[in-house]
Amino acid sequence: MGNTIGIDVGGTKVLGGVVDENGKILATARKETPRQGGSELTRTIADTAKELMAQFKVSSVGVSAAGFVSSDRKTMLATPNIADWNGVDLDADLTAQIGLPVVIENDANAAAWGEAKFGAGRNQNHMMMLTVGTGIGGGIVVNGSLYRGAFGIAAEFGHLRVVPDGHLCGCGARGCFEQYASGNALLRHAREAINASPEIARNLLSRGDGTVAGLTGKAITDAAREGDPVALAAFNTTGQWLGAGIASLSVLLDPACVVIGGGVIDAGEILLKPTREALERTMPFAGKHPYPELIAAELGNEAGLVGVADLARAQISKGYFNPICSRTVSIVFIISTVSFQVRISDSSFPVVTSCLKCSACSRNP
Repeated sequence: MGNTIGIDVGGTKVLGGVVDENGKILATARKETPRQGGSELTRTIADTAKELMAQFKVSSVGVSAAGFVSSDRKTMLATPNIADWNGVDLDADLTAQIGLPVVIENDANAAAWGEAKFGAGRNQNHMMMLTVGTGIGGGIVVNGSLYRGAFGIAAEFGHLRVVPDGHLCGCGARGCFEQYASGNALLRHAREAINASPEIARNLLSRGDGTVAGLTGKAITDAAREGDPVALAAFNTTGQWLGAGIASLSVLLDPACVVIGGGVIDAGEILLKPTREALERTMPFAGKHPYPELIAAELGNEAGLVGVADLARAQISKGYFNPICSRTVSIVFIISTVSFQVRISDSSFPVVTSCLKCSACSRNP
């Protein structure tokens, strides 16, 4: 199907790229995310796509963003960090502006598919990905396909409740997974360790402004690489929570591998080692069945862009997006499940000959 465009929408930037069938990024375009969000952000996405379309011939555009996406992948139902973008029919708005088929996807789902197809999870039919950053996102691949659930909002791993009446989460619940195993949790674990043993925290604090409040995730990671005991303790606590959570998720999903991405994975084995130990220690029926392999993501910040570009390509290959015959294809499918003798005769359905994998469109009514 050739090249497609993937556009990853973040809180500060809109990053687009032309991606070929092998997952290689051929060109990129970057713009700032408009603070006002809404229609201005939709226009920025369209402008990013047009800039890339001027350089390469492409067949479709995929857009990934944090938030809930409708099951038909047309509408942003809710976005936590983008203003005035709830309930927006992005498919209609963007298709009108750029003239190409569009698919919308949750950013963690897109990243998971990118890793499954071209990164650390390639060749794995059953894979789970956790993106460990400010919070925890995720994606699930089952039988080689991305699993979205009945309403399109599956794999919100960060909001699995692990501690009854625990820390208050931004979602409104208490005790969510991301309150104990995310980048923000790493900071809290470090601050708690400093408060418990301030005399051994001077090295770590010196990497910031000297205060607990000024501590950053990068400072903790750098200190841990150099063997700082407080930083290592913070990673160990985070890894223990992360491994225990993955053990519970693995009982439900039974993945062959778990890919861990997001900013916190920059620490590599400093995080993965305690995570594996906790997984093995807390796994139900320990020792009675295989454990999933825990591996670091490979595509970094480009995973979502690459993944959503490939998802857009996959949808085009199924023939879902031809704006002329989409009604015809669905009617043929529904009617044929009842009877193979029904002919398409409604004059409101045009006869088309260009649809992929659709012989019915070219037949005379």
